[in-house]
Amino acid sequence: MKILVADKLSESALVKLKSLESTIRIEPNLNADTLPDAIGDTDILIVRSTKVKAAAIDAATSLSLIIRAGAGVNTIDVGHASSQGIHVANCPGKNADAVAELTLGLIIAADRRISYQAEDLRAGKWNKKEYSKADGLKDKTIGIIGYGSIGKAVAKRAKSFGISVVAWSRSLNPQIAEAQSITYCQSPLQLAGNADIISLHLAVAPETINLVNAEFLDAMKDGAILVNTSRGEIIDQVALEKAIDKKSLKVALDVYSDEPDANSNKFHHIELAKRITGTHHIGASTNQASKAIADETVRIVESYIQTGKPINQVNAQEKSPAPYKLVVRHFNRVGVLADILSILRKGNINIEEMENAIFSGNAAAVCTLKLDEKPTESVLKTINSNPDIIQASL
Repeated sequence: MKILVADKLSESALVKLKSLESTIRIEPNLNADTLPDAIGDTDILIVRSTKVKAAAIDAATSLSLIIRAGAGVNTIDVGHASSQGIHVANCPGKNADAVAELTLGLIIAADRRISYQAEDLRAGKWNKKEYSKADGLKDKTIGIIGYGSIGKAVAKRAKSFGISVVAWSRSLNPQIAEAQSITYCQSPLQLAGNADIISLHLAVAPETINLVNAEFLDAMKDGAILVNTSRGEIIDQVALEKAIDKKSLKVALDVYSDEPDANSNKFHHIELAKRITGTHHIGASTNQASKAIADETVRIVESYIQTGKPINQVNAQEKSPAPYKLVVRHFNRVGVLADILSILRKGNINIEEMENAIFSGNAAAVCTLKLDEKPTESVLKTINSNPDIIQASL
């Protein structure tokens, strides 16, 4: 296997990858524009911040697996990869603690205006009277939008501060919420009006882009804290800038729309940055998280080399829509499956899923095929006429 690491990865992970008897190429300075020329005959591409666009996928001659050394895959054109039969995998949950830690840090920083205080001190200004004004967090309510591994980690830490938790997530329901000792909200809008602090933990998808819009911001309490450590596209940034003054919101952001790429240091949202507590999209950037993600990346590569199927694949179809299932018990001999496939092909029947399992003793096997069309009696009769077929049934 030829592996291209197009981002920084821990030295321990690189050592483990090399031990897999693969050819490793490390080019951490690649970006979306230079990746297509560099990808060549790479089999496995590992990225973290580097964007993988359709151009890079099309330029690859052997690419079969893209690994995002992190949780989100919005930097990868997953749809185009899927259309080319390329696996895309990620490392979910490995940075949850790191992001949750930063989230709580940003909440405290927003409430106590820590970054503003530091800026004044560096300018030689002492303004204790002004900065002594803070609400405090005890007995407040945090609303968590997106209750996955990071949302749960934030909830756990918030409770230790004496903060009550309400949450909304597509996977959450009242029963799960009760078991987690949190309060369920039926919609993001309902949550917006019931929380003193709102923390966003969503992946980018068509339904989540600009989820925090003018209507959402208007529903928030005056003076509430809004924290985003997920993706900048979740917030309508124009609406946010208007709402900061209108609602006296305390905003803390680690992510922004239209962020600089990995090899740029030009940040364009300067006016917004002057009005918020901001960090540089470093939620997952701790040594602990980096090691966990690197180890998981190696585990994905190992699983793919050993089985041909990577763990944590994000673009596998969960369930085939094929309405027909053909089960063929057969003797484990050369050419049996090829004969079945040939007969189905002549019948213009497409196979959408196929699994062949060998029985102990290695004499017989059973092949299960999910088909888009119903085989005719003639097709079934032809398959069953093979002396190596024990039985084929629909």
